Amino acid sequence: MDSSSHNNFHNRYTSHDYNLHSHKFEEYAYVLDFSLRGKSLTIRGREGIIIQAIGENRLTLLELLGIQNGNFDIGERVYIGKEGRNKIISVLGKLQYDSISQSAKNELPSIVEKIVLANEERFVSYINTAQPITPRIHSLELIPGIGKTYMMSIINDRENKKFTSFSDIQSRIGLKDIYKLVAKRIVEEITKETRMTLFVGR
Repeated sequence: MDSSSHNNFHNRYTSHDYNLHSHKFEEYAYVLDFSLRGKSLTIRGREGIIIQAIGENRLTLLELLGIQNGNFDIGERVYIGKEGRNKIISVLGKLQYDSISQSAKNELPSIVEKIVLANEERFVSYINTAQPITPRIHSLELIPGIGKTYMMSIINDRENKKFTSFSDIQSRIGLKDIYKLVAKRIVEEITKETRMTLFVGR
C-alpha cells in the first residue's frame, strides 16, 4: 500500500474514532485476541484486523482496528492514544465481557496480572489511600483475600509509613502476592460478578 492510499485508508477509518472518555483517553491497551479477517462487533460493516483488548488505565474491554498486514501478539501493549499510532488505525468501541472470544476470556486473568505488575506504583498508591465505602464496608475488604485482619493491619501500618511496593506490603503485613488479589478483583469487575467497582471504568 503506498503512502497516499494508506492515508486515505487511515482517514476513512479514523473519522468516527471512538471517544473513550471525554476527559481521559486511554493511551495504551493490551491485546487479548485478534482476527486477521475479522468483523467488528461494535461497528456494522467494519472488517479487517479486529483486535480485542483491555485498556491499561480504565481497564475497559475495547475493540481496535489494526493496520493492514500488521503483526500482533497476545499480551502485546499497543499505543492507542490520539497522536502517533503506528499499529492501530482506530478504537472502534467498548466491548462487554460476554461478547469477547473464549480465547480473550482465557487470556484475561494473566494479562490483567501483567497490567497490575506494570503499574505497581498506581496500585500501591490505591492501597495507601483506599477509604471506607460505607460505615460497614471498607474498599480494601472488597479485594479478595483481604479480610478485616489484613485490612486493619494495612490501615494501621500505612499511617506510620506509606507502602512503597507490593513486596513492601508483603514484608510488613505478611500478605503474599497482593498483585494477584488486585488482578482477581479487576477480573471480577470486568465480568460483572460484582456491582461495585474499585478499578474498572464504566
